[in-house]
Amino acid sequence: MTEGGSNAMWGGRFSAGPDAIMEAINASIGFDRRLSDQDIRGSKAHAAMLAQQGILTQADAEAIRDGLDKVKAEIDAGDFAFSTALEDIHMNVESRLRELIGAAAGRLHTARSRNDQVATDFRLWVRDQCDAALTGIATLQRALVAQAESGADWVMPGFTHLQTAQPVTWGHHMMAYVEMLARDAGRFGDARARMNECPLGAAALAGTSFPIDRSATAAALGFDRPMANSLDAVSDRDFALEFLAASSICALHLSRLAEELVIWSSAQFRFVVLSDRFSTGSSIMPQKKNPDAAELIRAKIGRIVGASMALLVVMKGLPLAYSKDMQEDKEQVFDAADTLMLVLAAMDGMVRDMTANRDALEASASSGFSTATDLADWLVRELGLPFREAHHVTGALVALAEGRGVDLPDLNLADMQGVHPEIRAEVFDVLGVRNSVASRTSYGGTAPARVREQVARWKEALA
Repeated sequence: MTEGGSNAMWGGRFSAGPDAIMEAINASIGFDRRLSDQDIRGSKAHAAMLAQQGILTQADAEAIRDGLDKVKAEIDAGDFAFSTALEDIHMNVESRLRELIGAAAGRLHTARSRNDQVATDFRLWVRDQCDAALTGIATLQRALVAQAESGADWVMPGFTHLQTAQPVTWGHHMMAYVEMLARDAGRFGDARARMNECPLGAAALAGTSFPIDRSATAAALGFDRPMANSLDAVSDRDFALEFLAASSICALHLSRLAEELVIWSSAQFRFVVLSDRFSTGSSIMPQKKNPDAAELIRAKIGRIVGASMALLVVMKGLPLAYSKDMQEDKEQVFDAADTLMLVLAAMDGMVRDMTANRDALEASASSGFSTATDLADWLVRELGLPFREAHHVTGALVALAEGRGVDLPDLNLADMQGVHPEIRAEVFDVLGVRNSVASRTSYGGTAPARVREQVARWKEALA
């Protein structure tokens, strides 16, 4: 379209088209072309329904269907000429359809609006992204379960405040992320179920006087039902916000694991070795092996959380029904979805390739008075001390060991009896880290037997 010319797709309302600045701010084809598949699916379902209801002739419906197939083929092959002057994916597809089949193309838009059309396209796209996220999460869970199974009885330090707390098992630590990701999957599944209602047929905002069958188009597009209120159908993007919220929480979990991999792969920890495929070197320090993939995962959560905040701000003050502000709903969601799938794949690769250093894990678990709680529990269980008194006795023994530069198991019986005379030699049975983790047999505990039970449960669930 030349500057100053009219846009035929708008009809006769405007005598002059937008200038270059208005065209640039108004057009969305630069990003909403990603909805081409969903747009064509929705149009085919709409045309079939119109023919079924006698609103279109079968001949027109067949011409529209065949023409849309040709348009899709051109887009898939990269041969489609997208036009900024035509603003969006809907107008681009319809304009090309008119070139292919003539006047019948103009009948496709009967009983619908771009408002319900884009709401339908976007729901279909976000629904597909929920499915992709569920697949990516399950793949990563399998990698974590494999790590857990191989190290179900490997002892490592458990931390609070990044200080040694109590011994746990490698398998138990890996399975913690499996559980987090399961809740992430639940959020995507819940979001998908809620968004699976079809806006098509709501038209601009008030519905239509044509005798359409909204249940037919909903079923054709895999929705559970049509949306019950036409205003709501075209004016809300809570389905996209819910997807972004689920993505943000999932990305947060991935970022926490990424942070641990950065720490664990350092020379100071040596808990894991990351593969060369997910590490880089230094341009000046030849000894360096940097966990760049983990660091980038840790950083990219900002894009996803930022997308969620951006769309919340776009939607926060909009009156019903549609406002042009809502054109800003897609770029953020597209970027967040792409980023989520990338970080899920990267984390899956790192987890599958990484090697845990069993000796370093156990050596670290055996330091830092990690069995102090086991000692306090023994004092309660065997000597009948109130826990607060047992806590005080244990603290005194830790202070004694720390003053001597040794760990609790390195104290002798006389040292311990000097703090509390009733302590017996059996106390040393609970001061080993392997005994400690083996004793934590409560449901959800770190004992290898409990870990293997959870591994078996998840292997079956993810099969």
